[in-house]
Amino acid sequence: MLKTLKNLWQLKDLRKKILVTTIILLIVRVIDQIPLPGIQTNQLQEFFSSNQLLGLLDIFSGGSL
Repeated sequence: MLKTLKNLWQLKDLRKKILVTTIILLIVRVIDQIPLPGIQTNQLQEFFSSNQLLGLLDIFSGGSL
């Protein structure tokens, strides 16, 4: 298994794609933790719970909306 990963890492094109994907995921995770000013989370939660379609979307997004 380690040999396979080592061989994958030696391919320049694949290595670049893996690094770009990892960097994008890290950026998204960091931005996700920054709170937005002026957004009241309790009102937003009430809004999503009152609308069934948005509640369903919230379920599919992992409850992060």
